[in-house]
Amino acid sequence: MKIDKELLHKIAHLARLDFNEQDETKMIDSLNEILDWVEQLNEVDTTGVKALTHMSVEVNALREDIMLPPLPHEKGLLNAPRKDSDYFRVPKVIE
Repeated sequence: MKIDKELLHKIAHLARLDFNEQDETKMIDSLNEILDWVEQLNEVDTTGVKALTHMSVEVNALREDIMLPPLPHEKGLLNAPRKDSDYFRVPKVIE
């Protein structure tokens, strides 16, 4: 499959892109290079190669979820820059 101006215009319309004449030529060349590279990948023998579902063999080390008692109200307000007797004070954002 080769990219020509007509196909590029269809792709550009779908992607809501606009190219000038010079950029069109560059984009056609770039897309054709990408498609040529994909064709080369299609020629590689992958029989016996397992499909990847993840690019890394790393496993998330998750800690056990331990429920702790809630933070007391007074302690929660301790480092607040501005506070009322029971609440955080914040600047007004809605008129």
